This record gives sequence, structure tokens and C-alpha cells, in this order.
Amino acid sequence: MRYSVLFLIVLIFTGCSSQKEKDPPKPNILFISIDDLRAELGCYGKDYIKSPNLDKLASEGILFTKHFAQVPTCGASRYSMLTGKLPRNKNDLLNDASVINITHRPKEERPMTFIKYLRQNGYYTVGIGKISHYPDGYVYKYLEPKSNVRELPDSWDEMLFDSGKWGTGHNAFFGFADGSNRNAKKNMVKPYEMAEVSDTGYVDGLTANLAIEKLRELKEKGKPFFLGVGFFKPHLPFNSPKKYWDMYDEEKLPLAPVRKIPENTDIASLHNSGEFNSYRLGDEKASLKGSVSEAYERKLRHAYFACISYVDAQVGKVLDELKRLGLDKNTIVIVWGDHGWHLGDQLVWGKHTIFERALKSTLIVKVPNRKGGIKNENIVSSIDLYPSISELCGLEVPSFTDGKSLVPVLEGRDSTWDNKAFSYFRKGISMRTPEYHFIVYFRNGKKVYELYDHTKSDIELVNIAPDNPHLVDSLLTLWEKGNTRIYN
Repeated sequence: MRYSVLFLIVLIFTGCSSQKEKDPPKPNILFISIDDLRAELGCYGKDYIKSPNLDKLASEGILFTKHFAQVPTCGASRYSMLTGKLPRNKNDLLNDASVINITHRPKEERPMTFIKYLRQNGYYTVGIGKISHYPDGYVYKYLEPKSNVRELPDSWDEMLFDSGKWGTGHNAFFGFADGSNRNAKKNMVKPYEMAEVSDTGYVDGLTANLAIEKLRELKEKGKPFFLGVGFFKPHLPFNSPKKYWDMYDEEKLPLAPVRKIPENTDIASLHNSGEFNSYRLGDEKASLKGSVSEAYERKLRHAYFACISYVDAQVGKVLDELKRLGLDKNTIVIVWGDHGWHLGDQLVWGKHTIFERALKSTLIVKVPNRKGGIKNENIVSSIDLYPSISELCGLEVPSFTDGKSLVPVLEGRDSTWDNKAFSYFRKGISMRTPEYHFIVYFRNGKKVYELYDHTKSDIELVNIAPDNPHLVDSLLTLWEKGNTRIYN
């Protein structure tokens, strides 16, 4: 009898062990964030853009053609994405949103980022570059030495950065090829640069090399990993090696399709390109009074596109190494742009509006062993990444996120997808549906409406709200779902 019981116990444990061995390993995550990258790549149908590596990734995964950030500024957009939550107060709209809500909060009061969630569930987490807001993940002012205060203190096993000849993350972020930077020069610089240097002559080349080195180490660890790689370009200044400028014929580049303020649109919905104009040696100043010259616009667009090609090459190096190491077979790859950017559209040079140009950005997701080469036209949001990553990694989807898992979309089970995205800025709340872009601004104690019809054109040329009061009323009911009472 005693031997029978012992045999049964051994059989049970052997069976459990065998079942455990059969469980598939958790997938790794390679998360690549690219600063100020609007949805303007070859894979988005822009054949004048040279982005072969991102285009290839899109051909192997799913390209989201209507992905929207929740806030059109770097730090707040990243905070919303990392926590999976819509803004609830005005601090959530600041670049220091993570510092206010996470860094300086008592540990027990800090919101759970999805990176921290992965870490608590067995993932080894590594960050390189700008994943939250600060360029190297540490909190300190522009001209100060690097601190030892992590912006996301509970999220990372390792937070790495190679600042090269620039010395600190801030200096590198605004760096020029000679090792100088915008801040130390008190903004007496141009908003662009073309230099005869290699890829490591600017910092994104160093970031790619560091990511490649870390991938090799992570392969040997034997644990599922999350590797976040944050590239800086095409954020201002539009600096990149000359070889990427040489890919383009400036004279043949298209101008912005809408070089004027849209009809019936309040000028308060736009801005005078303050960040862009802070580069004090720029050839011309941008203004809502009129567009810059066509020649200067083409030069700036040339510079922005060259930066895209430069960062595309760095992404390609990292993806090539992932494949060479055989890690691509069990690694989910996500490429995410933190928001869009006006390149002269509506007379604006920058983000910081809730027009389509400032909100729509790049999102590419590749999941191993799933069909690729798909363009998905559902309306999706940055906050959807948190629940999506959780589900893809076999974890319980947290109930506190405002986003929705994209897994049904990735699997083609998206017939009931709720096609709405909400965004917040300039005392306004924007709602994007498949047909319309509806915005409610809170001004002088009143609600002001703007409505753009995307069934006719994706270029926002005319605010049709004044002529369509009944349509405005019907959209207001849907819009209330995204009204987090941040302004009233």
C-alpha cells in the first residue's frame, strides 16, 4: 500500500513536470519607440520616403493605419501609453507627467506601468534611450550632470544609454555632429544639420549598437525579456548623416498639402510653432500669418525625411541582429511613434495640437507565427498597447486600463471593435471615428466645436461643425465616453 501511494505521488509530480515542459515559453518583447514619427513611411503609401526596414517589418506584421496618441506631446503621450490610461488631470498633459505621477510618488501610490507589470511576472526588463520622457531615463535638468534618479524607478532591471561625445542624455538628444548641443549654445543653432559622419556621428547610431550588444546578452540569460529601445530622430533638431540626405531630391519633394488655416477654424486651435522657432538660427520663422517659403519648406521636409531614413537604418540593424540570434522566432516586435507632427500643415511646424497631423502616428506590430502584411484600418489608441502586451504574454489583462487589447484585431476577430480614439490638449478633447474627427474645446466657459469629415478627405481643410448642428449633437453623445472631466 505504501509503495502504491509513493508511486502515485511520483506519477503526479512527473506528470506536472512534463506538462510544465510542454508549456510554450513566454514571448520576448522588443519595443521600439521613435520620437515625433508621424505615419509617413513607404509602408503608409508615401513612396517618396525611403524607409525599407520599417516597410519590411510592416510586410511581416500588421500596420495600423489609424493609430492615435492620447496627448500630442512626448512625455504625456508616453505616460498615457505606459499606464494604459486616459488623462485624468492637467498634470497628465505635461512632459513631466511620469515624474509627477511616478518618480516623486510614494512607492505604494505609483501607477503600474506595463513594463513594471511584466517585470513582476518574470520578465527581465531593459530600457535603452527614450522610453518615458527623459532621454536616458534619468531625471535631471538640461544643463545638469546626469542624476541617479530613474524616471520609472520600479520598471527596469537595467536602464542604459551611450551618450558618446555629448556626455549626457539631454546633450545627446539635442546634439550636433561636433559634440555641441542646442542647450549649451542657448538655442543659437539651426533646426537641421547634414554632416559627413557615420551613423554613430549622431546618437541614434550608438543606441542601435547598444541594443545589439544587449540582445546578445539577453539571449544567454534564459529568461523572457522586454527590451525597450528609444530612438530620438526625427525629433528636432533634424540632424542626420549626409548619406541619408543624399537619398532625396529636394526639388521633387511634395509640399504640405494644406498650407493654410482650415476654414471656420479658430486660430486658438493652432499655435505659432514656438518649439521650432526656438532654434534661433533658422532660415525663416514660422507663423500663422502665412507659410514659410516653398524653398525653406522643402529643405525642412528634406531634413525630416532624412532623419526618418537614418532612424530606419538603425531599426534595421537591431532587427537584423534579432534574426541572426534566432530570437525573432519568439519575440514580439512593436514599433511605436509617440505622436505625429505638422510639417507645415495648417501653417504649424510641430506637434501640440489635436489636429490629425499631431495625433496620428506610426504603429507596427509583428507577432511570431501570425499572418503578416496586413494593413488594419481600425481606429486604435496608444493606450491599447498595455492590455495587448499583457494578453500576448499570457498575463491577466489589468482591469484598470482604459485601453482595449488588440489581440482580436491581430487575429482578425475585430468585427465588434469600438472604433473610437480620444485625445487631449489645448483645452480640448478630440474624438476620432472612422468617418469624423470631432473636437470639443473649453473656452471662456463655453464649448466650441470643430468637426472634420474624413469620408471626403484625410486633409483637414474645413470645419463643418457650424453647418451641421444635428451631427454635432449626435457625436456629442459618443464623445462623452472620452470626457474625463479634465477641463470641467
